[in-house]
Amino acid sequence: QVRLVESGGGLVQPGGSLRLSCAVSGFTVEHYTVGWVRQAPGKEREAVFCVSIGDGSEHFPDSVKGRFTISRDIAKNTVYLQMNNLKPEDTAVYYCAVYSRDVRICPKVVSDYDYWGRGTQVTVSP
Repeated sequence: QVRLVESGGGLVQPGGSLRLSCAVSGFTVEHYTVGWVRQAPGKEREAVFCVSIGDGSEHFPDSVKGRFTISRDIAKNTVYLQMNNLKPEDTAVYYCAVYSRDVRICPKVVSDYDYWGRGTQVTVSP
């Protein structure tokens, strides 16, 4: 059974950093692409960062370029989202997710992810 559990969210001042964790069970992160998605209040879910296991390509919006990055700890079966220079507009619930129909790629649209964690709240405020 696939299970994803996010942690590491919290309140941080603008310019600060957070590292979110996505602990995975039911599959190995060595062979599955795990992406990060966020949803701010009143807004649609937005893809934040995804690295394709298949070809190593990175997918992220311009709004996080140079500030966010993904890493994996295969021994811990955990995927991390490192977020630096956080801004108030980064405030959202952050989810990790998997696209089970092709676990080696990042899906083209957020709605294609079909396994989700419950999310962790990130609040960026003075």
